[in-house]
Amino acid sequence: MKLCLDVGNSHIYGGVYTSGEARLTFRKSSIMGSSSDEYGLFLRSVLRENDLDPMAVSEIALCSVVPEMVYAISAACQKYFDIRPFILQAGVKTGLKIQYRNPLEVGADRIANAMAGTQLYPGENLIIIDLGTATTLCVVGKERTYRGGIILPGLRMSMQALESGTSKLRSVEIIRRDVCLGKTTAESIQSGLFYGHLGALQEIMQQIREEEFGDQQPKVIATGGFASLFGGVGIFDQVVPDLVLQGLLVALELN
Repeated sequence: MKLCLDVGNSHIYGGVYTSGEARLTFRKSSIMGSSSDEYGLFLRSVLRENDLDPMAVSEIALCSVVPEMVYAISAACQKYFDIRPFILQAGVKTGLKIQYRNPLEVGADRIANAMAGTQLYPGENLIIIDLGTATTLCVVGKERTYRGGIILPGLRMSMQALESGTSKLRSVEIIRRDVCLGKTTAESIQSGLFYGHLGALQEIMQQIREEEFGDQQPKVIATGGFASLFGGVGIFDQVVPDLVLQGLLVALELN
């Protein structure tokens, strides 16, 4: 079995794979300052609670946008699984041609998404949208060229900005609103979050198509915790919840 971990700002997203097939995916809140023992005990317990033997894990891969957590999780893998994890970082093989002015600036999770996308849809132009703490859009050419991307605040971050920057607005549940006009303060915030983000995504994708692809129609892949919120509105071709974990599997094979 292979254990893949995406260590993000809000959550640790993990998956267990056998022969490329997912047997388990799970999420845990990211808590800065947690010890390697806390991570190790959590990982072993989540496997056992899902009838998987921790000792059957043969490889571990991780990527992270939170460098401070990498050491503790790496130490946990070595202590509790006796495995030195593969870390997707600068210098490893990706199979991508990165056209960022400074390739080191591209987040490891975005690289993993691009690697998985090019394997799932070889020979196609791609727009990959990851709706997490931040919302990112990555543009990948059919020749496996990572052309660039866009980053904007995610839905939860936008809601937190409203709460912290005003005296009367409070946090609300982030949901999909079928009617745009809100009749309460909570509904008004929910509509603003949902339709504001939807409008931003539509405009950005239109600009990307015009600037990068002309009359060619790229395939749009969505992933991340909020991707399902926008399913069925016609802006995605495919929602792949574990895209980043699939990218880590690809990286393991290449390296």
